[in-house]
Amino acid sequence: MSPAEPRSPGPPHRVHRSTGRHPRGGGPAAARTFEPLPPAKGSRAPFAESWWGRAWIAALEESSLDTGRLQRGRTYARGGAVGRVTVAPGSATAAVQGSRPDPYRSTMRVRQLTGEEWDRLLDVIAERAANIAALLDGEMPPGLADDARAAEVPLLPGPQDLQPRCNCPDWGFPCKHAAALCYQVGRLLDRDPFVLLLLRGRGEEELTDELGRRNLARAAAEAVAPGGGGDGGGDDGGAAVPRPPDADPAGAVFSSRSELPPLPPVPPLPDRIGPGPRLTETSPPAPGVDPVGLELLVADGAIRAHRLLASALDSPGHAGSPLPALLTEWQDTARLAATHPDGPQASARLSANGGHDPARLAAAASAWRHGGAAGLDVLDGSWNPPPGLLARARDALLAGWSDGPPPRLRTWRNRWTVVDGDVQLRLGTDGLWYPYRKDRGAWQPAGRGDTDPSLVLAALLGR
Repeated sequence: MSPAEPRSPGPPHRVHRSTGRHPRGGGPAAARTFEPLPPAKGSRAPFAESWWGRAWIAALEESSLDTGRLQRGRTYARGGAVGRVTVAPGSATAAVQGSRPDPYRSTMRVRQLTGEEWDRLLDVIAERAANIAALLDGEMPPGLADDARAAEVPLLPGPQDLQPRCNCPDWGFPCKHAAALCYQVGRLLDRDPFVLLLLRGRGEEELTDELGRRNLARAAAEAVAPGGGGDGGGDDGGAAVPRPPDADPAGAVFSSRSELPPLPPVPPLPDRIGPGPRLTETSPPAPGVDPVGLELLVADGAIRAHRLLASALDSPGHAGSPLPALLTEWQDTARLAATHPDGPQASARLSANGGHDPARLAAAASAWRHGGAAGLDVLDGSWNPPPGLLARARDALLAGWSDGPPPRLRTWRNRWTVVDGDVQLRLGTDGLWYPYRKDRGAWQPAGRGDTDPSLVLAALLGR
């Protein structure tokens, strides 16, 4: 990515960034300038929807005791009084139109992280490939702030980190013009978390270069380590170690038989799945058993049994098919939320009892409906496809795009993101390209995958 090229999915209002590249270890990071944002709709709509944008607004409001000036600053920001915003390491600056003909020059200074703090923060980000993927997708990983805090790095600014400046005669702290600027920065943060990192002292290009270097070093160390191989990008701690044969005596006895007993005849397939039991006061379960949870599991068992029976009756079509892999707890949770007949009730119960974020579980259920375990893997992780595979996919995109050249794409690992757009393609390990669309600041599955990326991209863009 060249220094003058905007990052996607980025704000369409960006003007430029400095062409001076920030070398590792010295020199200022490149400043970035953003066009004035359009006036905000409504007087009560929040200035920031993302959690990191709201944290920025909270730091501003906690640093001031004058709610009147904050209210006036919100009015200025909503009305479009804030001009172009220039963000540089440690500061954001803009011209803010007040009551006088000439605008005032307002600045919000932010404490920059020290070199040692940056080193610890980069280690925290590089520990998970999902952190890097989220940042490049325009999102701040939810757990990153907590991990940074554990490493004693204040990623999100506190009230003491913000220092407003303005050349107006107002003595407020902050004045209404600096408050308007700070509220507008909250809207910028919603669109691009790299704005926060630049305010803390490092530019996007330097960060992505350094994170890429650490990612490669980490992968190389795992490749040469005894028993290495990485964690597969997930949270399950890697592949399970198979047990020795003598640890399964029942399996050994079964496999030693020369002849197996004949199977019973297969029953006919029911037209539809029957209703599950309703555990009422007249038929209570055993003490300590959750009746609603048991009802959900029984209904799910009926669905799976129906599908297995359908496969058994279609034996010619399934002859030689390998057995499906065992699901992890998270995969089975997503499957249950996606396929259960009482979908909303099942999802709410799985979220509450399993400690899962409802929005994340809803996205996982959608991914499972579109692509099963492979679709869920595309949602949760990323991987490095072979260069030849990506080259063939690019050729297929060019050949299949009839309406002029295809949109410009930014590539990171298995993800293609349309520059200055809210759509993305993700290549799964099953060879399918899955469509994704950004909704309320988060990437969401948008349909089934296909081997032809041009078809998937055209459908996403409504062509």
